[in-house]
Amino acid sequence: MEVLEYTGVFSANARGFGFVTVLETGEEFFIAGADTGGAFDGDTVQIRPLEKRSGKRPEACIVRIAARALTQVVGTFLPRGGYGFVTPDNARLGTDLFIPKEAFGGASEGSRVVARITDYGGDGRSPEGEIVEVLGRWNDPGVDVLAVVRALGLPEAFSEKVLRQAERAAKPVSGADREGRRDLRDVLTVTIDGEDAKDLDDAVSLSEGDGIYHLGVHIADVANYVQENSALDWEAKERGNSVYLADRVIPMLPPSLSNGICSLNAGEDRLALSCLMDIDRRGDILDYEIVESVIRVDRRMSYTQVQRILEGDAAARAECGPAAPMLERMAQLSGLLRGRRQERGAVDFDFPECEIELDQSGEVRSIRPCERNAATRLIEDFMLAANETVAQHFYWLELPFFYRVHEKPEPEKMEKLGLFLHNFGYRIHRDPAGEGIRPKELQKLLNRIAGTPEEPLISRLVLRSMRRACYSTECLGHFGLAAGQYCHFTSPIRRYPDLQIHRIIKDFLRGRLNEGRILHYRCLLPETALHSSQTERRADEAERTVDRIKKARYMEAHLGEVFEGVVSGVTGWGLYVELENTVEGLVHISRLPGDYFIFDESRYELTGEKTGQRYRLGQRLAVRAVGADRIAGTVDLAPADAGETAGDAPQSAETEGAAARMGPARESEGGEPYGEGSAEAGGEQ
Repeated sequence: MEVLEYTGVFSANARGFGFVTVLETGEEFFIAGADTGGAFDGDTVQIRPLEKRSGKRPEACIVRIAARALTQVVGTFLPRGGYGFVTPDNARLGTDLFIPKEAFGGASEGSRVVARITDYGGDGRSPEGEIVEVLGRWNDPGVDVLAVVRALGLPEAFSEKVLRQAERAAKPVSGADREGRRDLRDVLTVTIDGEDAKDLDDAVSLSEGDGIYHLGVHIADVANYVQENSALDWEAKERGNSVYLADRVIPMLPPSLSNGICSLNAGEDRLALSCLMDIDRRGDILDYEIVESVIRVDRRMSYTQVQRILEGDAAARAECGPAAPMLERMAQLSGLLRGRRQERGAVDFDFPECEIELDQSGEVRSIRPCERNAATRLIEDFMLAANETVAQHFYWLELPFFYRVHEKPEPEKMEKLGLFLHNFGYRIHRDPAGEGIRPKELQKLLNRIAGTPEEPLISRLVLRSMRRACYSTECLGHFGLAAGQYCHFTSPIRRYPDLQIHRIIKDFLRGRLNEGRILHYRCLLPETALHSSQTERRADEAERTVDRIKKARYMEAHLGEVFEGVVSGVTGWGLYVELENTVEGLVHISRLPGDYFIFDESRYELTGEKTGQRYRLGQRLAVRAVGADRIAGTVDLAPADAGETAGDAPQSAETEGAAARMGPARESEGGEPYGEGSAEAGGEQ
C-alpha cells in the first residue's frame, strides 16, 4: 500500500503542537507535539497523514524538514556560568537557544540580542547558536521596536549606492521634464493627510459645471525617478512597502525621494500621473482620462483642518480661502460615490484604529481610538474611484497588469457564519445561481444590525469570515468593495505594486507597450505580486506586534484600574476583551468566578455549568487590569467586582500577572480564538 506524503509549511503553537498547510491543496493537518520532528515555526516540511486520533481536523506527523525558515532569533540572554541561553521573544519557537561561552558576543544578563542558529538540535539536544548583535537592555528606549524589526527581517538603512542614486535622481522639475505632459499647475489642488505625514503622494482637485463634477486625483510620478532594474528599483522591490511603526517609519524609498522630489509639497512643481474623472449627480463616472501631468499643490491640508471646515467652522473656512468651497463640494461628491458603492453592495466596516502617542524615551503617553470622519472618508472615496477606474481601463485593454484582489469568502466559513446568525434571528441569502454569498447581502446585514446590541459581535464575525486581500496578475475582483476590477494606483511612494503599475501606464501612454514589453511584464509580474503580498503581510505583522508591545507597556502603569470593554474573542481558555482605548487583553478562564465554564464552539460562548452565566462575543464587560508583559505584548485582565465601573482606583489588585502564560484550560484543539483578523473589505485605498 502506497504511503502518501505531502509538502507544506509548519505553523507552530506556543504549547508545542502545530499545523501544516499543504502547499498544493491548502489542506490543513494537525501536528501533535510528539510528531513535530524538531520543526520550527515556518519550516517547509514533509508530512505523513495519520489515522484521526482526536478532534475534527485530519492529523499527520512530520517525517522530514525540507527547508528551514529561521536562521536567527531575537530574544533575552541569560548566562549560566560557562554557557547561556537565549529565550526567544517568539513563543511559538517553543525552546531556548543554547549559547556556548565563546559565542556570548559581549552580551550580559538581560540583554536583548540577535542570535544566529548554528545547530538546529534534535535527538534530545537543544538548538545552539551564537550572538551576533546586542540590541540593548530590555527597557532601553527603542529596543522593544528594534527587536521586532530584527525578528521580522525588516530592512532599515539604505546602501550608499542606493542613497547616491536617489540623490542624483532628486533634481528639481525642469522644462524638459514638463515636455509632453498635461500642465495642471493653474488648477486649484490640495493634499489632505495626517498632521505628521511627510510622504505626500496624492493630491486632489475638483471643479463643477453643467451638473458634472470634474474630479482630479493626482499621484506622484515616482516611476520618473526610480528607473526599472536600477539599484534603487531593486531595493524598493525587495522592501515591497513602507512600514509605519509607533516610533519610526521604515520607508520603501530614501527620504530624498519619499519626502523630497516625489512628495507633492505645496508651492512646488511636481510630476504626476493624473486620473481625471467626470462624475454625474448620481455618482456615476461618465468619462475619464489618465494622463502624465505636472501639478503645483496650492495648500497642504490636514484631516483635522478639513473636518473643521466641513463642520462649519468659520475661522477655519476663512483661513483656507478659495479652497474651502471646493472642499465642501468634495464632501458632496464623496457622499455620492460612497452611496453608489453601497448600492452595489460594498461592505463598509468602521472599526476604530488606534493612535499611540509616545514621549522621547519611547514610553506611551496615551492611547486613543482614531475614528474615521468626513475628511478621511473624502480622500478614501476619491482614491477608491481612481483605483477602480485605472483597473477597469487596463482590464478591458487585456494587457498584463497588477490587480488588488479580494476573493469570495470560503463557503464553509459563510455556512458557519449563517448558523451563528440564525441564533440571533438574522439570515444571509445565498446566490440562487450557486455562486455563494454576494457582498450586498453582507452589507444589508450590517445595515440591519446598525445600532443594535449585537452589532459589535456580528460585525467582527463578518470581517473574520472573509479572506485576506492580496496582489495578483489575475483579475479576480474585490469582494469587499463589490468591484469587478480593482488595483492599487494611488501610493507609489510607499507601495511597490503602485510603482509597477505606473510603469505599465506610462509605457502604454507613450506607445511603448510592444510585444517585447508585454512579454516582459507577463514574465515579471507574477513573482512581483507574490513577493509584494508577502512583504505586506510582514509589515502588517510588524505594525500589529509593535502596537501590542506599546499597549502592554502602557497598561503596566494602569494595573489595578477598572476599564470598560467589549468581548472580542471567545476561546476554550478564556475571553479576549478590547478596551475602549483599543487595548486588547485576556481574561483567563481560571479568573472567571463562581463556576466551571464550558466553551460552546458553535455559538462562541463560555457558559457556567451550574449558574448558566454566559460570556459571548460583543458583550460589554467591566474588567480590571492585573498584568502586562511588554516583551510578549500581552495584557491580563480579570472581571471587575460587582458595582465597579471604569476609572475606579486600584485596590489591592492581583498583579502577579501573565495569565496568558498559564497554559491551556479546557481549550479546543486548534488553540486559536475565532478567526484571527483577515480581510480588507471596505475602506481600502
